[in-house]
Amino acid sequence: MADVGVRPYREITFDADGDVDARQRDRLAELDVTDLVMFAHGWNSDRSVATRLYDRFYAPFPGLLADSPGVRLGYAGIVWPSMRFTDEPIPDFEPRTAAPAGDLGPGLDERTQQSLAELFPGREAVVERLAQLLDEQPEERAAFDEFGLLVRKLIETPTDRPASLYGSDMESGDASRNEPTMLYEDTLTVCRDFTQALAETGTEPGQEPERSLALGGGLKKVWNGAKELLRQATYYAMKRRAGTVGHLGLGPVLGQLARSSPSVRVHLVGHSQGARLVAFALRGLPDGVRNVKSVTLLQGAFSHYAFAGRLPHSTRNGGALRDAQQRVDGPVVACYSHHDTALGVIYPLASRLARDSTGMVSLGAEWGAMGFDGIQAVLDTPVFTLNQALRDGIPGSGCVNVDAASVVRRGGPPSGAHSDICHEELARVVLAAGRIGG
Repeated sequence: MADVGVRPYREITFDADGDVDARQRDRLAELDVTDLVMFAHGWNSDRSVATRLYDRFYAPFPGLLADSPGVRLGYAGIVWPSMRFTDEPIPDFEPRTAAPAGDLGPGLDERTQQSLAELFPGREAVVERLAQLLDEQPEERAAFDEFGLLVRKLIETPTDRPASLYGSDMESGDASRNEPTMLYEDTLTVCRDFTQALAETGTEPGQEPERSLALGGGLKKVWNGAKELLRQATYYAMKRRAGTVGHLGLGPVLGQLARSSPSVRVHLVGHSQGARLVAFALRGLPDGVRNVKSVTLLQGAFSHYAFAGRLPHSTRNGGALRDAQQRVDGPVVACYSHHDTALGVIYPLASRLARDSTGMVSLGAEWGAMGFDGIQAVLDTPVFTLNQALRDGIPGSGCVNVDAASVVRRGGPPSGAHSDICHEELARVVLAAGRIGG
C-alpha cells in the first residue's frame, strides 16, 4: 500500500454490503485527536490510487494548522469497492496513461477488463464478451442489442441485496423512479446519444455528431457511445454501492466512534460518488449522535436535489437526504465546478429522465448533479465563490454552495475537471467548514 504522509493516519475499509473491517474500525478509537477528517474516494479502481489521492489532498493540512497549537488533527481514508476506467485522466496522478483527446477508442484495455471482473465477481464471461464486441465494432443492430443485454446482466443486483435499496436520490425509495432508462431503452439509440454527448465534451474535437450519426451513416463510430454506456452503467452500480456503504457502513461506525471517543469532532469529505457515500452516512447515524461537525462534498456525483424538501417538478416528493443536513452539528458544503463535463454533460444524459432538443447540457435542469451546480431546492442555501468563502468564512450550519471553478478546472475529456480536487484552497474549505484551528 502506498504511504500517506500525514500523521496520525488510519485506513478504514468496507465491502460492497457496507460491512467494515472491525480491526480498522477499532483503531479509530485509539487516536488521541481533537478532530478527525475522514475522506471517501470516488470511482478509483484500486486502493493504491485512493491512497495517493489522500496523500495529495491531506498534504497541505499540517502547514495550514501550524499556528493552531490546540488542534490535534487525525486523518482517515475510507476504502470501498469501486472502479475507474483507465482512460479517464486524473490531473497530477496518471497524465501519461490517459489517451489524448481524439485517440480515445471504444476498446477496453486489460486493466479495465480486470477491474470489471473483480468488481462484478462471477461475471467474467460477460466482461469478456463486452470487450470482444467493443474491439470488433460490428455494424449490425443485433450486436448493439446484445451489448445492451450484457450490460444489464453485468450490473444487475438481486432484490434481496442491500444495494438494491440505494439507487435512488429521491425519498420515495422507488429505485425504478431514478433508474436510468439507458438500461432498458433501445441500445442503439442510447449509444448514438452518448456518442453525440462525447463530441460535446471535446472527446472528438471537430466532429459534427448530427451528420456522422445520421441513419445510414455507418455504426462504427457509435461504439464509442457503447463504451460510454458501459462506463455509465458501471457508475450507476457504484452509485447504489456508495449509498449502501454510507448508510449501512459508515453511519454506524460514526455512531460507535461517538460512544468510544465522545470528544472527537468528525469532519466528512467525499469526492464524486464518495460524496454520496458520506452524505448517505448521515442517514445511518444513530439517533442522538452529534459528532459530525462538517461535511464537504467535492464534485458530488449525485442529484442536486438529494437534500431537497420538495422537488420543483414533483412537490409531493423530496430528496433521499431531505433534512439530513440537520444531523450535522455544522454545515454541509457542496463544492462544484462548471468545468466538470462528466457531471455537466454525461451525468444528466445517463439519467435520461429528461430530454431537451436544444443540447445535452440543458438535460441537467431537472436531473443535474450536485458537483456541477451545487445543492438545489433547499431554502436559505447561500452561494459563495471560492474566494468569498475563504475570505468571509462559511456559515455554521445548513447547506452551503461554493463555486470552486477557479481551481477545479483541469482535466481532459470525457470527465473534464471532475478529479481536479487536490488544491490547498479546498483543504482550507474543509478546515473552515469544520471550524478547525484559526
